[in-house]
Amino acid sequence: MHSEQIVGVEHHHDSDSTDVFGFWLYIMSDCILFACLFATYIVLNLPGSPGPDLKNFIDLSDVLIETFFLLFSNFTFGLAMLNVYQHRIRKTQAWLLISFLLGMSFIIYELKEFIHLAGEGFRWDYSAKASSFFTLVGTHGLHVSCGLVWIILMMIQLSLVKDESILKRRMTYLGLFWNFLDIVWIFVFTIVYLMGAL
Repeated sequence: MHSEQIVGVEHHHDSDSTDVFGFWLYIMSDCILFACLFATYIVLNLPGSPGPDLKNFIDLSDVLIETFFLLFSNFTFGLAMLNVYQHRIRKTQAWLLISFLLGMSFIIYELKEFIHLAGEGFRWDYSAKASSFFTLVGTHGLHVSCGLVWIILMMIQLSLVKDESILKRRMTYLGLFWNFLDIVWIFVFTIVYLMGAL
């Protein structure tokens, strides 16, 4: 019986190691993806490049509101993490719901921005500059949307899964992913919007 327990523990440890390796492999592949998108955007938006400049169309106040929504969602997710480690499932779900609503507000503002830009004539099919902008910002928005689905699934799992170690590990992965999206957005905000407005 003792040997069976040891085998079970070893198998669980191997499974955890595989999960961690797979998750970090995914994050690294996403880093490469966004690095390529940033490099493409920078090259296509060098001074003198053909096509209208983004600064003639953007409203930085709306972008700042978007940024606050995403950053605050990261803060509320941190509160959810604290509560899951204190075994407060209901409070964890409540903070996750707030994080979801803030993230959804970010997506709504981003879609509003895209519609506004398209209406002003800065469309994805208008120039290479516009295409690089919509591809970079849209890819980040798609990742945030996937994160929102993940948050909803996590809220459901918190009620169904009774193994606390599994819940903590899954929350940690989700938290790292959500933090990663915040870091990427800071680069987007700085390189695309702030530098683009100068």
